[in-house]
Amino acid sequence: MSSKPQAKLGVTQLEVLVREDIEKCLQEVTAAVNQAHDGAVIDESEEPVREALARLRQAIYQKAIQMKVDAAEAAFSPSPVRRRHATQ
Repeated sequence: MSSKPQAKLGVTQLEVLVREDIEKCLQEVTAAVNQAHDGAVIDESEEPVREALARLRQAIYQKAIQMKVDAAEAAFSPSPVRRRHATQ
């Protein structure tokens, strides 16, 4: 196990990255509920809303993981480059 501190995610940075995804999800949820017929709102909108939320959940998770990877890569200090002498 490594004792090195791990990069932490920032809520504000993640929020900026997923803002468009959230807005798209809200539009999809609103459209699904608005398009459902009276008396069948739950029946007709539940599945489209579930799918929109699943896409949002996946987008947020993927972007959070990518932020973690990017932060770890930025913190990584590569070894000095060793130049090989060409022998000819």
